[in-house]
Amino acid sequence: MPPAQTSRVHLTAAATSALPRWLLLALCIIYGLSGLFLRDPWKNEDAAGFGVMWTLAQGGVQDWLLPNIVGRPHIEDGPLVFWIGALMIKLFGWLLGAADAARLSTALFFFVTCASIWYGAYLLGRRAEVQPFEFAFGGQPKARDYGRTLADGALLIFLACVGLAQRGHETTAQVGQMYCIALMLYGLIRSLDKPNQGALWLGLGLGAFGLASGPVMPLALTASLLLATWVCPQRSWRRVLSISLPLALAIVLAWFAAAYFGADERSDAVAFIREWSRFDRRMYGVPVPEVLGFIARNLLLYTWPVWPLAIWAWHSWDGMRRAPHIVLPLALLLPQLVLLAMQQTGGDMQYILLLPPLAMLATFGLPTLKRSIINAIDWFAVFSFTILCGFVWLIWIAKLTGYPPKIARNVYRLLPGYVPEFSVIALIAALLVTAAWILIVRWRVSRAPKMIWRSVVISAAGATLMWVLMMTLWLPTINYGKTYRDVAEAAAMALPSTYQCVQPIRMGDAQLASFAYFGHIRFGGPEDNCDVLLRHDPQNYGEPTSVSRFQWRLIWEGRRPSDRDERFRMYHLQPLAEKPSRAPSFSDIRRRRH
Repeated sequence: MPPAQTSRVHLTAAATSALPRWLLLALCIIYGLSGLFLRDPWKNEDAAGFGVMWTLAQGGVQDWLLPNIVGRPHIEDGPLVFWIGALMIKLFGWLLGAADAARLSTALFFFVTCASIWYGAYLLGRRAEVQPFEFAFGGQPKARDYGRTLADGALLIFLACVGLAQRGHETTAQVGQMYCIALMLYGLIRSLDKPNQGALWLGLGLGAFGLASGPVMPLALTASLLLATWVCPQRSWRRVLSISLPLALAIVLAWFAAAYFGADERSDAVAFIREWSRFDRRMYGVPVPEVLGFIARNLLLYTWPVWPLAIWAWHSWDGMRRAPHIVLPLALLLPQLVLLAMQQTGGDMQYILLLPPLAMLATFGLPTLKRSIINAIDWFAVFSFTILCGFVWLIWIAKLTGYPPKIARNVYRLLPGYVPEFSVIALIAALLVTAAWILIVRWRVSRAPKMIWRSVVISAAGATLMWVLMMTLWLPTINYGKTYRDVAEAAAMALPSTYQCVQPIRMGDAQLASFAYFGHIRFGGPEDNCDVLLRHDPQNYGEPTSVSRFQWRLIWEGRRPSDRDERFRMYHLQPLAEKPSRAPSFSDIRRRRH
């Protein structure tokens, strides 16, 4: 049956006017680059990911083949994302510093994800089965214009997502995995009209995903893709899968072979890959009520406003749910939701992987939205983001001026020792983005635009506004509360001048990476006979056990001012006859340093 007779979308050509290219590019660039530079690696996942990249950039072939953080194996994810970050440090670290250079990889993954989402939605939007109703005397949009409008909507929906802000700007493996998901989705869509080209993109995305993560989710996605070929039959699926699956497998096996033959000890490579696969399998099991409760509390907020639009798209295309624009996004979305429910520990790290398929599905709900729903979405975004914008400015003014005094006291109580910083450049940037927000709101309120992307442009602009404001006005405050710089430098100042190495005890990956990077501390492994212990003591574990004729003596203790649950203690192995000295306090170390 011709699409003109089955389509439930009734649109005129005026409703598919494309968003100005410069505005869409400006939103992507401003959003993607804000918060990447002039800050430290933040606890927890951001600092841990940077630690792997920095270790690789400083290390040799063994480190590149078997990623680690100053000697501690990093088996949570595959090496691909860390390779890209380490390469950025090597190329641009001399200019930007290691931390900022590493985040260039984050920017790269973000921008190619945006491109994959836009072009994927554009290709789907041009297909015959999704075209609007053909009027008797014409006036319906052309397929190319309709596809561009849907692509603009998909990208705006992606940018509007609440959870993308912080997680999309960190040096974590999940940012690269998000790009792999978007690339796989693009490959699936491209294969509908160009099977060989689409199969190559799909195989590259699936192989890269396997190389950037653990084995469980790539296998689940592969099984889902096989099921999708049955739900959405295409004559070219067999050829596509016969190219993409072997290519994906070859990419992952290439790392296995390189690690096995290139590592210093083959047993090390075998042990690393075995633990890498075991760690991923241990993450999943029978659903845990506590984890399900965490998902119920956080997932809907994290993916707002994408999930309501995605559900509406599923509802509004109820007669075409086996069509590619519904089946292909769901093929990459549903296995992720199943694995989320099977996680054994709560966390939002995997949520970012849901966004590309959700945005792709949600954009097909835009043409069928009723005017009342569109107005409700717009006014909710206008009021909520305007209130949040005023809140950010109010807190910033209170930090600098001390007025209102109650708000200022609360800020300094949460961040003891914090000294406010004023930046003219940050103030100008914040004023410009606030003025842009006012102009966009004025445009939306004073006119009644017909374009189908109008319901999400306010949300995307508001999300960009909030992130830029926080990364300009609040960046010094956030950086102070989430960095280990001061405590790591204080620990380094307390180290004996002739120490051999430091043995970390109960230190997480983020703490280990931060102390090594900021303090330039030489950490040793379990097999090394280190003469210094550095312990993370969330509670009182007592003194370390003494060695024959030697005793561990406390030489330093400290913590981050903004974290009351962390405490670090450093012990030095000294002869029993030596008179113990008073452990220097944090203030002593700071006085000595200055």
